[in-house]
Amino acid sequence: MPARALPFLTFQPPRGPSASEAMEFWTSLFDDGEVVSVTHRPDDPTAVVLAEFVVAGQRLRCSDSPPVHQWDFSPAVSLWVDCESGDEQKRLLAALATGGREFMPLDDYGFGPFAWVEDRFGVSWQLAAPAA
Repeated sequence: MPARALPFLTFQPPRGPSASEAMEFWTSLFDDGEVVSVTHRPDDPTAVVLAEFVVAGQRLRCSDSPPVHQWDFSPAVSLWVDCESGDEQKRLLAALATGGREFMPLDDYGFGPFAWVEDRFGVSWQLAAPAA
């Protein structure tokens, strides 16, 4: 099998939400949302050792890190979503912005409707939609 790259998200439950919480939320937002596989720690069935899931056509992996690190997610790395419509873009923006923050509110920045948001888990999403 050839090498493949997947985005990997490391959660730190002592500092915030868990991988399970994020996967449950994200997979509920997208029609193709699916948890493909999950392995839990034997001593803590709520802690994710390794999980793979799909949102917006993208496979991602994640885990809950037992040690707490001095870093967290950065908006410099984000998930780009090509929305099928402005309505879908607005729905996703409203859901992802709840408890998070908007870096770029929904507007046309010269390349069509666009918004950039950080969700309540600290993950950044860029939401693009076709020009009307």
